Amino acid sequence: MNAAETRTPHTRTASYEAEPSEVGRVLLLYSGGLDTSVMLKWIQDEYEAEVVALTINLGQPGEDYDVVKGKAIQLGAVAAEVVDAREEFATGYVVPAIKANAIYGLGYPLFTALGRPLIAKLAVEYARKHNCDTIAHGCTGKGNDQVRIEATVATLAPELKVIAPVRGWAMGRDEEIEYARKHNIPIKTHPTQGVETPPYSIDDNLWGRSSEGRWIEDIHRAPEDDVFQLVTRPEDAPDEPEVVEVEFERGVPVALNGERLGIVELLERAAEIGCRHGVGIVDHVEDRIVGLKVRDIYEVPAAAILLPAHAELERLVGTIHQNQFKPRIDQQWAYLVYAGLWWEPLRTDLDAYIEAVNAQVTGTIGLKLFKGHVRPVTRRSPNAVYDALLATFESGGALFHQQASPGFIELWSLQSRLAHRLRERSEG
Repeated sequence: MNAAETRTPHTRTASYEAEPSEVGRVLLLYSGGLDTSVMLKWIQDEYEAEVVALTINLGQPGEDYDVVKGKAIQLGAVAAEVVDAREEFATGYVVPAIKANAIYGLGYPLFTALGRPLIAKLAVEYARKHNCDTIAHGCTGKGNDQVRIEATVATLAPELKVIAPVRGWAMGRDEEIEYARKHNIPIKTHPTQGVETPPYSIDDNLWGRSSEGRWIEDIHRAPEDDVFQLVTRPEDAPDEPEVVEVEFERGVPVALNGERLGIVELLERAAEIGCRHGVGIVDHVEDRIVGLKVRDIYEVPAAAILLPAHAELERLVGTIHQNQFKPRIDQQWAYLVYAGLWWEPLRTDLDAYIEAVNAQVTGTIGLKLFKGHVRPVTRRSPNAVYDALLATFESGGALFHQQASPGFIELWSLQSRLAHRLRERSEG
């Protein structure tokens, strides 16, 4: 700990990283937890700088933001701001992800990845508001969040610098606790076990929750029950299934079970239903863009309902060619967001096509939820290509004649038949 109390060396490897002499007032992304609370004090001492604390509400459950703000002021912040960004997050980030059926690595619905560019954008806005020259965050050097936040800051505000104390300092958990005690930083305690060290590293918002650390890093071990603090274990879910109807207008979810809701309330209500039925547990090994392969446990009840409902409705109103092509667009969109490139022009280019497709995605999908499983069971849409084709077929209309099928088959298989004969001849 003595080494951490002395001035630490600063080696700049990117143009946006702050040299100590450049730091006068810092905008700190502040959660109120141990890491950022230690950072708030450490930045004041290390850089002899003023600190403005910014806390952003993206729908994290159980937070008392008055307490968080008071703690920041108590620790010496010259100002503390709490921003309720749930509506902007839901409308500007989650809804586009729904329209893009956004999943990374076959399992991760990008809830943290979607939140970070908004957090960084707001950090830039409030840094400018408070005349800060530097933005500080609590990301480590092992994850993707450092990329998402710093790439956003460098894109939107090249005049601002960045510091990432956790990435650079030599403090582990025990050293942070010692530092907090020495500097009278409040930390949670347990009446019998002393300092309460969180068993997992948690991140959550309206769209999901992730857990890392402890046994999760051992891929040979099955998930332990204590990790599931959001979704009911499927074994304990109700013994009777429930059908949930999700209504969409132009790709945007607007109602559950016939009740129109604002987007934030709809996400929260979908999450409640999914949690009750054990829906949305994802045990996932993924490739981080920093080169690591990691295991995460995700609890994504709202995404587990809304994403398959949207995808099913999109297939219903799309042609075979759209339904074969759009997943490629969706995959690229999800990768850009995962990789921290929210502001990449290609993403907005892809949005243009995604929006065009979703102009037809209006209707209602019914999904059956039962003990961790979700599957579509009913489908309705005024734009359903299925209904139009069925009507044409049953009426014997001019658009489809069964008698024309042999001619189609002969032409459709022509190249394949000729190629097969040529191959047989060459092998003969």
